[in-house]
Amino acid sequence: MGTLVVQALVLFALTVALGLWLFWFPYPSPLVRRWLPPRKRWPEAQVRRWLKTKRFQRAFVRYFYRDPERMPPPGTSLLAPADGLVTSAEVRAGIRYLVIALSFWDMHVQRSPVSGRVLGVESKGDDFMDGEGRGFAFLDEKPCPVQKRLVVSTEAGHVAVRLITSLAARRIEIWVREGDEVERGQRIGRILLGSTVVLELPATTELLVHKGDRVRAGETAVAQGLQSP
Repeated sequence: MGTLVVQALVLFALTVALGLWLFWFPYPSPLVRRWLPPRKRWPEAQVRRWLKTKRFQRAFVRYFYRDPERMPPPGTSLLAPADGLVTSAEVRAGIRYLVIALSFWDMHVQRSPVSGRVLGVESKGDDFMDGEGRGFAFLDEKPCPVQKRLVVSTEAGHVAVRLITSLAARRIEIWVREGDEVERGQRIGRILLGSTVVLELPATTELLVHKGDRVRAGETAVAQGLQSP
């Protein structure tokens, strides 16, 4: 009798597991989701579906809004303003544009690359577009995505950080104002969902990262040798 009970319980558990798998297919079942890495736990297709329905899993929302403490490395190197993938580091008119693309699974709080004073926070653009922002960084007085540009003044020169929205993001939070003193690695804002951050710095600075590198906001040294042009 005991054996039959065990077999019935096992059969019931398998039936429940199969039912959950079929219900959530092609996305991961709740039975295995917690053990998967973020990109497999919440596949891109599923996140994009949530963007359309505006209904997100609470676990994903908690994960997205994470804001871990970061410890800036010693020294005066410029730090990455965002988590993500370096997709470009082009130089135009004496300015290097270090483009960092953020995925849905990256931490989305941005940090100051240097210590200094905020000279200004500029609002640019009037539309929401798809794309990683590589071309958007160079636009001036042309149609471009909504973005915020923060300029920070240091004793060695100026740098700027652009927070660029995508079609998915649509919202930028800025946590500093003109005249504020900021510390190297300090939180300065956040973009919601997939987006792009661009660090503008003089072309004379020595770049410490390359296209294809992954960086962490407030921790990864991306350049050194900042000086006034």
